[in-house]
Amino acid sequence: MGKREFIFLAAFMMAVNSLAIDVMLPALQQIGANLGVESENHRQFVVSAYLFGFGLAQLFFGPISDRFGRRKPLFVGLVIYICSAFGIALIPSFGGLLVLRFIQGIGAAATRVITISIVRDIYGGRQMAEVMSLISMTFMIVPVIAPGTGQLVMLFSTWHMIFVFIGTMATLILIWAYNRLPETLAPANVRPFTAKSVIGGFKLVLTNRSALCYTLATTVVFGALFGFINSAQQVYVGIYDLGVYFPFAFAGVAIFMSFSSFLNSRLVGRFGMRRLSHASLVGFIIVNTIWLLVQLYGPQPTPFPVFICLFGLAMFQFGWIGSNFNSLAMEPLGHVAGTASSVLGFTSTIGGAAIGAAIGQAFNGTALPMVIGYFTVAFIGLGFVLIAEKGRLFQPHNPAV
Repeated sequence: MGKREFIFLAAFMMAVNSLAIDVMLPALQQIGANLGVESENHRQFVVSAYLFGFGLAQLFFGPISDRFGRRKPLFVGLVIYICSAFGIALIPSFGGLLVLRFIQGIGAAATRVITISIVRDIYGGRQMAEVMSLISMTFMIVPVIAPGTGQLVMLFSTWHMIFVFIGTMATLILIWAYNRLPETLAPANVRPFTAKSVIGGFKLVLTNRSALCYTLATTVVFGALFGFINSAQQVYVGIYDLGVYFPFAFAGVAIFMSFSSFLNSRLVGRFGMRRLSHASLVGFIIVNTIWLLVQLYGPQPTPFPVFICLFGLAMFQFGWIGSNFNSLAMEPLGHVAGTASSVLGFTSTIGGAAIGAAIGQAFNGTALPMVIGYFTVAFIGLGFVLIAEKGRLFQPHNPAV
């Protein structure tokens, strides 16, 4: 397939993860009411259960794809994801729903790990960062339209049909990938699937200072994103009473993030991953510091135009941080791309989900816990980057990165 089709297919394979989260956010209140969930914060477990399954399974799909190739494990993961989505539409209890959401996350893990592995099989250096940015920009279409789609489905049916929609979309992506996606794992990079080989691959990742620290930086920064996703419905609807306009506010920020990813794809070849990602991390810190001061000393609640402006500026940085930090972590580990992607994905998802769950569960009717979370992870992320770079920011190690 051509580069353009590859980017679209890779984007939609990764987008099944966003689809499973974002499209059902408007339905959390209805799910809780229908399944007898009394606490508003407990509804967030619908997101957290999925994220923990998604993170845990990445440990296995990477080594498996390094042994058996990219295609077969990818298709197995998509089938698990699809069956779980249709199963959730029939489940009568909240506990059963959480179990199936965990299993659905396991299936989605294959799309995340293997898609990044495929990109690393084909590209490296700044070219990989450019392609990842284009993929990110494309799959950001899903957060733009997903909440509105979920809201639209509930106008004509119940929350159950949202999961039927998720399963149907994933089925179409599976058919597309089965017919068009080639095997990209080079025979020379096939690794035996043994305990010794897997542990050795993990050791290569965990003992590489740059890869490990950029993975940890990605983890804490994504923790803030997961924290918002967990409490988005409570912030937009509970605090600002947006009601059916919640999807539009969510989409507006997603568009901003997509535009940021597009800019990164255009600029990374000229300035390099380190300069762009380090600058965006510094910008993230500055915006979050201003946001925290406004939250502490300004009127309560913060006027919505001010809130959405500061939040949008903070999320704009994700377009430069996410794809570049991922590429910097993967760059020295191309020969174990599947294992490296699985360790990076496991760490960033499980760690990020735990941080996000803590931020979400701290929700107290105000946005202050979320803002404090953003402020804190920004400085922790900077600490990991400084360790990775031995205290020097904005310095590319070679012209390729």
